[in-house]
Amino acid sequence: MQKSLVTALATLTTLTGTAYADVTPSDTSESNTNSGWFATVDKTLEEQPHWVCPVVTVFPQLVEEFRYDEIVQNKVGGTTLTNNGGGVRGLELIPSEHVEILIGQPGYMNLQTPKTTISGWTDETLLMKYRFLAANEEHGNYIVSGFMGVSLPTGNTPFTQNATVTTPTLAVGKGWGTRSQGVAIMSTFSESFASGNQNYLGEPTVWNTAFQGHFSNYFWPEIETSVTHWKGGPLSGKDQLIVTYGINFGRITLEGRNKLTLGIAYQTANMSGFSTFGSGWIATSRLLF
Repeated sequence: MQKSLVTALATLTTLTGTAYADVTPSDTSESNTNSGWFATVDKTLEEQPHWVCPVVTVFPQLVEEFRYDEIVQNKVGGTTLTNNGGGVRGLELIPSEHVEILIGQPGYMNLQTPKTTISGWTDETLLMKYRFLAANEEHGNYIVSGFMGVSLPTGNTPFTQNATVTTPTLAVGKGWGTRSQGVAIMSTFSESFASGNQNYLGEPTVWNTAFQGHFSNYFWPEIETSVTHWKGGPLSGKDQLIVTYGINFGRITLEGRNKLTLGIAYQTANMSGFSTFGSGWIATSRLLF
């Protein structure tokens, strides 16, 4: 486990170092943020649609930000699960024009039952995005990307998967309208493969779709669906549909190039015959830079 973590972090360090190689001291001064690293970021952002990140669905676009989520799920029998930090969330960086890397922030979980409370950290996650095709609102308003995610078994019992899990993902998006108003559909399809513990984890496939609107400067209402199908493991053959109703507020200008996006959403998993929880709430905050 430690060897896998060191190898993954070394790869990310090499990528980041390569991206920084062309940045001189003058490039990083407050008076010149349009060269070096930030020039690459700005060029990358300009070449793709300017939608905001959905609350649940992983963004097809490349983005440079730090994201933090709070998730509360109500389960059967009066059990509540709180995730402080969220899932695939954390520090997202754009080291080159078509590439984004994400260094996940493990969530801190609290599982409250009528009799006891169990707490601990989840597994570390790493993600790399590669943008195959993209066009901004003036040139087609679409995007096609691929992700490769890795979850490392660094968490506490019972919140670790006890195996390295690899998740390849295809992500697409299409929008209609302008930068100031319009609608967009974003969708991702993924399948997870565990290095061990398959009898417990199985191989879930997940299809997420976000339907997002933009009708004023700062309001982005959305409806998202998430369909999970399990192959193998104790949930083999089962399907779950989660519907999320949310709204994002942003991008709110702070100081310099920094912007803030906030979001809140309500989830229900009672749309299908099977569900791992009943309902829940998500609050999200994202600092873009």
